[in-house]
Amino acid sequence: MSVPPESVTSPAPDDPPPGGPVSPEERQWAMFAHLSALVGALLTGALGGGWGCFIGPLVIWLVKKDTMPFVNDQGKEALNFNITVAIVFVLLALFSVMTLGIGLLIAIPLWVIIGVAWLVFTIIAAIKANEGVAYRYPFTLRLIK
Repeated sequence: MSVPPESVTSPAPDDPPPGGPVSPEERQWAMFAHLSALVGALLTGALGGGWGCFIGPLVIWLVKKDTMPFVNDQGKEALNFNITVAIVFVLLALFSVMTLGIGLLIAIPLWVIIGVAWLVFTIIAAIKANEGVAYRYPFTLRLIK
């Protein structure tokens, strides 16, 4: 017996992940996965322009992925988002070099806009993860599945 397509609902993007309720410890670690990008960017900011934004989510994801499904999901999400942002920043830097600095007229405003969006989305994701909601960043390459 088949189910009519109109009666099947797909989960909303802000639904809790399948697998039941999320424990407070999982929510906390998922929040740390998102916020660790901020810490990594701040710590490496003076040394290399903040490229360490993906190191924190990578470490948390690698340590907790096998024991906490929600942290596995949110750690991958944070890692994918921060890798995507790092790729965009590197491409803008290469564009600036290839145009002998003229590209900075475009790159600098884009760096500011992307940096502010990165900060806002990271904070939103951390808040959602702390609420036990699986957050999906917009404009993210899903490199790690």
